Amino acid sequence: MERPDRPPLLSELRVRNAAYDVSLSRSLLTWKRRTSGPVYQPFRPSVCHSFSVSEIISVREEEEDEEDSRRRDKCSWKKIEKKAKDCRHAFTVAYVERRRQHRWRCAEVTFGCPEEALLQHWVSSIREQLAAIASRPERLLVYINPYGGKKQGRRIYEQKVAPLFARAGISTHVIVTEHANYARDHLRTEAELKTYDGVVCVGGDGMFSEIIHGLVWRTQMDGGVDPNGPEETLLPCSLRIGIIPAGSTDCVCFATVGTNDPVTSALHIIVGDSQPMDVCSVHHNNTFLRYSVSLLGYGFYGDVLTDSERKRWMGPARYDVSGVKMFLTHHYYEGTVSYLPARGIMGTPRDAAKCHSGCVICHHNGQLFSDRAGRYGMNEASEPEGDSWRTIRGKFLAINAASMSCACPRSPKGLSPAAHLADGTTDLILVRKCSRFGFLRHLLRHTSKDDQFDMTFVEVHRVRRFCFTPRHCQSNSDLDLRVNGKHQIFRQFCRDYPACGCTPAYSSWNCDGELLTHTAIDVRVHCQLVKLFARGIEEPMVFEDFTNTCAT
Repeated sequence: MERPDRPPLLSELRVRNAAYDVSLSRSLLTWKRRTSGPVYQPFRPSVCHSFSVSEIISVREEEEDEEDSRRRDKCSWKKIEKKAKDCRHAFTVAYVERRRQHRWRCAEVTFGCPEEALLQHWVSSIREQLAAIASRPERLLVYINPYGGKKQGRRIYEQKVAPLFARAGISTHVIVTEHANYARDHLRTEAELKTYDGVVCVGGDGMFSEIIHGLVWRTQMDGGVDPNGPEETLLPCSLRIGIIPAGSTDCVCFATVGTNDPVTSALHIIVGDSQPMDVCSVHHNNTFLRYSVSLLGYGFYGDVLTDSERKRWMGPARYDVSGVKMFLTHHYYEGTVSYLPARGIMGTPRDAAKCHSGCVICHHNGQLFSDRAGRYGMNEASEPEGDSWRTIRGKFLAINAASMSCACPRSPKGLSPAAHLADGTTDLILVRKCSRFGFLRHLLRHTSKDDQFDMTFVEVHRVRRFCFTPRHCQSNSDLDLRVNGKHQIFRQFCRDYPACGCTPAYSSWNCDGELLTHTAIDVRVHCQLVKLFARGIEEPMVFEDFTNTCAT
């Protein structure tokens, strides 16, 4: 085992024909330009570059070009011969370079060595340190959705992602999905998960949802856990999930990486980042319906999704058209919301502590729920002493549960800006019946700096579990939208809006972009159930600390 006090590797190498002192430690690779003479020049500082060893993508030896070799052999000037001799042996290091708006790019630097032995020593030392990083994946299972978003998934992977994986020495098994839920079914039954270090999906939020449903379900089946039991404690997934964004909104990428750039996501996978994330299970009675990782929306967002499904021929523009239409109809729905508040935790839905890389709130609350489960001998969603359910009845324009900020280009702040990825809670947002103008103000605040919850008809609660029952449901029954059909939904005549002829008694649940078939549901948060190849959104100060150029 390597001793912790081992001195760093230090050599004089050349970069672009200039002499540099290059050092390799356990954490950093640094090169500092040497002064040209013995005279100290305070107004001409030397240039220092550095980057983390964990963010090195690859290292390779540079092969000498035959023309350069012949040209070098014909040279008669001693000065040129010496310069060529210094640059004859070289190696190139590819590393992560940070850009604006949380984007990452693959940058390179080439070091010239005077001797072959020194070059081999440097290359082997860097490769040994990379091999010692256990979090970096070696073999990945990749699913490509060729139909999602703008139908560019295959092109994005082949042109932007596959070359980076090959450079990093990652082997892949690529599967192009043939129809909806293809990846989900393959993960449940056929995939040999033990042979992979992670699962990668190329597509949008819908494709990621397929991976979640397949991987979580497979983990429970292998562990002997019944997913249909709402009180069951689900087993966490061992494989990390990577997302190469190629969809319409990509809100999961925005919440976990900070951008929907495919190259950035690929580099996060290569360096082996790990970001835990909560998953909500949705049940009706003792029947499992779906898993949710971002948004559960009843009322406005459920109606928008229902209407947009009839306009798929319009492409992404269908969401704008349906949004305007549902805003003008201004439907409200009666029901009862019961929730279990999250007590004793850090953070509230209206504070300024947003979820960033290395989030203290996620770490604290995740540890808190884990300790409670061990102390009381129960799962993290059970009730410790003093906790009790609360009930709210009323008429609602929207009922939303946000397990992350749900930020996207259309809504930079998201539905709940202070929601956290891995704190074991979800933010329950209730928008009561109000005027069209009031509801418009609420929607517009999603794109501004104003507090979208600072309205009399809006309330938000950080919860661990909640249930919803529409007003017209019987005690233990529920409306199944597929069975009762259109006549059941539109049976009541509209009193408030006679121009439309009727008003629906029920809305639909929008679960991460998919419609649920039941309206009465039981939602429970499972703390840190899955892990992603991500590190959360880095704060601005992190970029300053890791800048590649500094003056000394």
